[in-house]
Amino acid sequence: QVQLVESGGGLVQPGESLRLSCASSENPSNFNEMGWYRQAPGKQREMVALINVGGVTTYADSVKGRFAISGDNAGNTVYRQTNGLRSEDTGVYYCYSRIVRRECWGQGTQVTVSS
Repeated sequence: QVQLVESGGGLVQPGESLRLSCASSENPSNFNEMGWYRQAPGKQREMVALINVGGVTTYADSVKGRFAISGDNAGNTVYRQTNGLRSEDTGVYYCYSRIVRRECWGQGTQVTVSS
């Protein structure tokens, strides 16, 4: 079972930036896809940003132009750069990985955007 550990969450003010990282027990280059999902309070978990081994990225409409995801395939960490955070970005962020059809989730990290 792949182990994913998120870091970088916390409390930030609107308009500020946040950098989330995901460390994996498996080399990220072995993943078909890695990324982030978000679950806001009282809402369904949704895809935020994904990147595949070819570097193709996918973003939710709500974060396009503000979020950027990249991976370090030489190591065990995948990064997500967030800019211009808004209050609606608040939620628990989960690192996600997929190898073929097998999926794995991190424990989640809380991100709170508030003044």
